[in-house]
Amino acid sequence: MMNSNPEALSPFLGLGISLLLGLLVGIQRGWISRNKASGERIAGIRTHALIGLLGGLCGLLSTIFSELILGLTFLSLSIVVTAAYINSQRSNADNSITGLIGILLTFVFGALVLLGQPIVAASAAVVTVFILDNKTEIHGALKKLEDHELDAGLRLLLISVVMLPLLPNQGYGPWDAINPYELWWMVVLIATISFVGYFSMKIGGPEKGIMFTSFFAGLSASTALTLHFSKLSKDQPSLSPLLASGILAACGTMFPRILLVAGVINRDLLVDLWLPIIVMMMCCYVPAIIIWQRNRGVKFEHPSAKQNPLELSAAFIFGLVLLVIMLLSHALQEWFGDLGVLLLSVASGITDVDAITLTLSRDTANQLSVSTAVAGITLAAAVNSLVKGGMAAAIGHRSLAIRVMLPMFTAVVLGLLTAYLIK
Repeated sequence: MMNSNPEALSPFLGLGISLLLGLLVGIQRGWISRNKASGERIAGIRTHALIGLLGGLCGLLSTIFSELILGLTFLSLSIVVTAAYINSQRSNADNSITGLIGILLTFVFGALVLLGQPIVAASAAVVTVFILDNKTEIHGALKKLEDHELDAGLRLLLISVVMLPLLPNQGYGPWDAINPYELWWMVVLIATISFVGYFSMKIGGPEKGIMFTSFFAGLSASTALTLHFSKLSKDQPSLSPLLASGILAACGTMFPRILLVAGVINRDLLVDLWLPIIVMMMCCYVPAIIIWQRNRGVKFEHPSAKQNPLELSAAFIFGLVLLVIMLLSHALQEWFGDLGVLLLSVASGITDVDAITLTLSRDTANQLSVSTAVAGITLAAAVNSLVKGGMAAAIGHRSLAIRVMLPMFTAVVLGLLTAYLIK
């Protein structure tokens, strides 16, 4: 294994690694331009290998004599390859400077090895080759990206990279229950999961079928999908079995999402929480797969739940709801003990599971017992499942209602029973 300690890496070994990293980049660049005649390429396998070796030698010399050697050589190389690039444009209409940047990066990789960072250099070289080799795929993905999706990604970066570090990480208000940094970090966590769920559905595409989309819808919009599929079953009763399997798959995915959120906040919760949650998940997944297997021959245009990847207004509203629940959690526990927390869990589960899961997981680090948090999260998940089952029964076709309600009710009963037995 390579060591990042410069004293443990001999100069000969370091130069060998620099040469190999140059070869790695050169093989990819050579493969791309393999059909060009000799002399038409700015740099191929040999040139990249030598540039990697040059970087390694300059890195070695800079540690012995002066860092100016490294800087001046890099500047000279930049001038030489830029001149070669400009000259090549006279006979080549390609204006891309990707190859030029690849050459300069190869030099940097070689220098990093002899400066005591071989692992960083190797990792960066592999990532570079991957990016260079997937030009078509990257450009294709960019063409498929819609304006509102790019905007959603930038907003996610705004609320996480920009806003989060600016918030104070300390308690305020009654019981010091309001920690702005922790509060917004929870908002970012939920927004990220929803964002990933949205693009998982988009990447899979309609051709992957109703089950693929429904599984990933549970990461971001299980309630929206339940509502959409229930309405669709009313208009097209023949699709009810497949739509029911989709609803169950989406609702089932809510449960591992709960484990993910709770585990990120407090791993100790998973010891008692995983069994009732997994029981409820399987009560949804197993019927969903069985129903889908029996009815997958039905042909129809793939339905999809419309959803925005990320809205700042929705993030702020969720943060406000989370703030209220955090305050109520402390207040009700102070006034009514564990009973107050459980009542809050039932009330919260009517509309959302994430907020109460985050709140109770966080409170276990203070005065809330793990057993109470597990009971509260399980209750919220059970209530939320009953609400979505009731939604399917009230809005959807009768055949869909039967297929959804029975597994949902079974999941709630077995989940609560399991939580009670392991208490």
